[in-house]
Amino acid sequence: MTVFQAVFLGLVQGLTEFLPVSSSGHLALSSHFLGVENPGLTFEIVLHVGTLFSVLVYFRPQLWRMFLSLFNKEMKDERRMIGYLFIGTLPAAVIGLSFKHYFESVSNQPQVVALLLCVTGALLLLPRLFPKKHGNGPMTLRTSLIMGFGQAFAILPGISRSGSTIVSGMLSGVNPAKAAEFSFLLAVPAIGGAAVLALRDLDGIDASLAVPYLAGGTVSFVSGLIAVYAVLSSIRKGKFEYFAYYCIAVGLIAFIYLQFSPA
Repeated sequence: MTVFQAVFLGLVQGLTEFLPVSSSGHLALSSHFLGVENPGLTFEIVLHVGTLFSVLVYFRPQLWRMFLSLFNKEMKDERRMIGYLFIGTLPAAVIGLSFKHYFESVSNQPQVVALLLCVTGALLLLPRLFPKKHGNGPMTLRTSLIMGFGQAFAILPGISRSGSTIVSGMLSGVNPAKAAEFSFLLAVPAIGGAAVLALRDLDGIDASLAVPYLAGGTVSFVSGLIAVYAVLSSIRKGKFEYFAYYCIAVGLIAFIYLQFSPA
């Protein structure tokens, strides 16, 4: 892997992890077109840790208050949020571990991934098609579980994790901005847990790839931070569905190209 390939994949991972356009789908397609069929487990972990740090940096005040609430019973809202995050993480944890090999096999089928990007586009249009379904409601145990199942659905490569969780929250009545913030906070245990599980299968680190890995991880962190700002801004401005058109366009173009290109 070259430094250019690492930087490009880091940029793709960072932007698409939080933009509702599917990081897994974009990484699978980008790796295919770049000729990097298997970037390697170590590099995958590095990219995910980079995006994880972007969330930790952006939401550091909220995360710090949640940590302090573990020792202060008066911080009820923060303790309640910890419970919501735990409930929201369960569906993806159970489904992901149960069907791990199936999801991994899908990532090796770029045509399927391209079609699933189109599905993501359709999901992102649902709040526009059903505007009465979402409002200004708060997070509850029910909505956190619904968003958790939205996150579980996004284990499929090509389905956006942030997109499916935000949309499921909006359609269950949660304020769009609150749904987005919860989606990003939900990424902390999701990305962190996936990285820890991946470490079990890690055989070793190739020292010759240290520079590309460092470059890719740094770019994924910076671009991930930019993506968080971009998504929250788009939701506040009512332009969330714009990402839907992008997903559908990219998915269709990639599918048509893969369908008719020489093997």
